[in-house]
Amino acid sequence: MILNLDQNFKPFAARQEINFQNFTFSGGEPHIKINPDFDVTQKITITHRLNSFNDLGLLCIAVDALRRMDVRNIDLFIPYFPAARQDRVMIKGEPLSVKVYADIINGMQFDKVFVFDAHSEVTPALVNNCEVIPNHTFIETVVKAIGNEVKLISPDGGALKKIYKVSEFLGGVEVVECSKSRDVKTGRLSGFKVYNDDLQGMDCLIVDDICDGGGTFVGLAEELKNKNAGKLYLSVSHGIFNKGFAVLDCFEKIFTTNSFKDFEGERVEVIGLNQLI
Repeated sequence: MILNLDQNFKPFAARQEINFQNFTFSGGEPHIKINPDFDVTQKITITHRLNSFNDLGLLCIAVDALRRMDVRNIDLFIPYFPAARQDRVMIKGEPLSVKVYADIINGMQFDKVFVFDAHSEVTPALVNNCEVIPNHTFIETVVKAIGNEVKLISPDGGALKKIYKVSEFLGGVEVVECSKSRDVKTGRLSGFKVYNDDLQGMDCLIVDDICDGGGTFVGLAEELKNKNAGKLYLSVSHGIFNKGFAVLDCFEKIFTTNSFKDFEGERVEVIGLNQLI
């Protein structure tokens, strides 16, 4: 049985759905009414895309409603874990935001919490019973869609460990390491480096977990072209794209999933998670 709290997001379409109605009170509080016409002894999987505290609030009250219906076994699938990038305190006065979300989710006592391509090892360390679904099949699908031989580009040190696992999964695709500098007070990016003197016109696929504004990838694309790269492609597991796609016009095509929200456009190809898990 499955409870899809976002009705536009159904990653496990083959399972029987639990029906519900939800709305938001005028004061801003979410509310839900779950149809009780299902076997409460079965394991229930909740799926949701957590893009705001109200999304988290809907999850909390849904779990409370299920517990009051005597449902004992509940799994959670939240492909994009909120605040995963705030996994360390860089300067005094900042919160450890990922732990705030983790503590709330841990309080709901799920049997399993499934996350797709977690930003770092901090998320599964903080979330009880967490199982991370890697991005391997996603990148395999992207490489097949491109159709040409590519080099895998690691945009920074944080992506290195994961990208070498992807390379191994794909049979040893060449990895090019890159780096950048970030001012922790302002967030400004600079000092992009590609550790390959001549890419010899080869097509390049940047692989990362999250694209927010895209500054990392635009800066890196310029440096890749300086190193004689061929066509440039971008693949991100979780597409936010708060500045739109025009800023990313240096890429031949952008690949993402529907883990955060749905997208349409000629330059972006969305690979649904129902195809990958």
